[in-house]
Amino acid sequence: MPSRSESELTALAQRVKAGQPRAVARAITLVEAGGGAGEDLVDLLHGAFGAARIIGVTGPPGAGKSTLVDGLITELRRQERRVGVLAVDPSSPFSGGALLGDRLRMGRHAEDRAVFIRSMATRGHRGGLTLATTEAAGILDAAGFDTIIIETVGVGQSEVEIMSTADAVMVVLVPGAGDDIQALKAGIMEIGDIYVVNKADLAGAAELAAVLRFALRGEVDPDIADSEYLGTEHAAGYDPRDYPAAQNAPQILLASALDGSGLPQLIEALDQRLAQLDRSGELALRRRQRGAAALERIAQSALRGWLAERGIVAGDPQQLLREFDSDSRGPHRFMRDKLQQLTRSREGGDL
Repeated sequence: MPSRSESELTALAQRVKAGQPRAVARAITLVEAGGGAGEDLVDLLHGAFGAARIIGVTGPPGAGKSTLVDGLITELRRQERRVGVLAVDPSSPFSGGALLGDRLRMGRHAEDRAVFIRSMATRGHRGGLTLATTEAAGILDAAGFDTIIIETVGVGQSEVEIMSTADAVMVVLVPGAGDDIQALKAGIMEIGDIYVVNKADLAGAAELAAVLRFALRGEVDPDIADSEYLGTEHAAGYDPRDYPAAQNAPQILLASALDGSGLPQLIEALDQRLAQLDRSGELALRRRQRGAAALERIAQSALRGWLAERGIVAGDPQQLLREFDSDSRGPHRFMRDKLQQLTRSREGGDL
């Protein structure tokens, strides 16, 4: 990406703050590309960060996250809220490209200037979120979007980075896909502020909601208590009723993105949850943690770039391996000594 003068970046930052869609798109392209121009632009806009509410939406593939987000956009626009959406798509480990299909699903909002939708590739980042995603959310914040939705690739065994990126996290599950088991195994119980059973018209939706209430709140539905869902948890030797639900325990709701049922209640629950987090001081704490996580990602990115320039990573890995193969040191000692040698030499240079 060619370098840009300070005056050009300042003018771009002003257009972003004015909410101009083309400027917002260009700004996000800069931070996705990496490099000094994007970094300088984020620095210029940083003072305008912090007004928006950032909602993370995650869940397993096939849960209907994109369709649900599309419905949420419609409902939020009815309430005259400005909505920014970052849909994080998985990228190919070979080409680096991504499907980027979420804009197709949400295309009906394309003419609404109060809605901005951008698909972003993970670019091989295992957690599903990159530094560019966090900074793109900041750009949307600076552009005056009061609600920002980040839809992630999906929940895996370690997909918890959304916690350090959003003010509140919505986990989307769907009946009939084994989610009653996954909800207890995949770490999903620890990350959500609100759990949504999507496709509520399908068989098993009420049972899935019941098992979530049982697992997350220790509540038993008398009409479903003897079902195989709850029996599964007892068989695993886990009884959440032994652990009373906290006052701020997550809410469990049913919704259908297809017909829009449950969406107004979902937005109301989000508003209530954010207000609760604000009153308790938890929201401020989360935002401080998000700032710390962003600084850590910036440091990691800068260090990786510095190492790549010196052939330690993303350079010629075979050359590094050949050096290691001819050395008697173990891998940790080898790399520590290599880094120390670089930092002490004149060739180390500035980070």
